[in-house]
Order: sequence, then C-alpha cells, then structure tokens
Amino acid sequence: MPAPIKPLIAMSVLDQVDVRVGTILAIGEVPGSDKLMQLQVSFGDHQRTIVAGIRGERETPEELVGRQCLFVVNLEPRKMRGIVSEGMLFDIGFGDGLRPVLAVPEAPVPDGTRAS
Repeated sequence: MPAPIKPLIAMSVLDQVDVRVGTILAIGEVPGSDKLMQLQVSFGDHQRTIVAGIRGERETPEELVGRQCLFVVNLEPRKMRGIVSEGMLFDIGFGDGLRPVLAVPEAPVPDGTRAS
C-alpha cells in the first residue's frame, strides 16, 4: 500500500526546489561509511560532488556511471563523513521500503536541464 500523501503545499514552495538532470561521471566509497557513496556529477556547465546513501541499495553502484538522473541542486551544502555534498540524488522507492530506483529522463537531455 502506498504511503499517505503529505500535507498540501503552496505552488510557491514547490517552485523553490531546483531539480535538474545530471550525468554521473564517477562514483566511489566514502571512507568510514557502509551506506554512503560519493558521486561526481556533470550539470553541463559545472560539476558537483553529491553524497548519496546508495551503497547498500545496489549490488554494483559503479554501474550508475554514465547514467543521467535527477538531482536537487539548490540545497545548502552539507558535510557528510568529511565530504561536502552539493545536492541530493532524487530516487524513488526508499521511503516506501522498496529497492530504490533512479528518477531518470525518458530520453537523453542536456545535463543541467531543469525538471518542472
């Protein structure tokens, strides 16, 4: 059964969230963590480091290299295990206890393209 729908928000709140397509260029382990992976992501005109808790979710996280997916890019940077994360991987299913999957564009688009 799906989780309950969260409380209603104003459209202006949703407009504040900046979700963009990025390509995962590299992925590596975060020292001292059994859950976190460090992603290097291209957003077209720049690259960012994004730390995501995907290590135990996939048998081979390295298979994500070269994949386009969605990221929240306007969160305040957050230091996790000594690494500054400059965004958040947008995935589907974790909160519902499912094996998470990536939120991906239907077809390739330029890195940095906004989701709306």
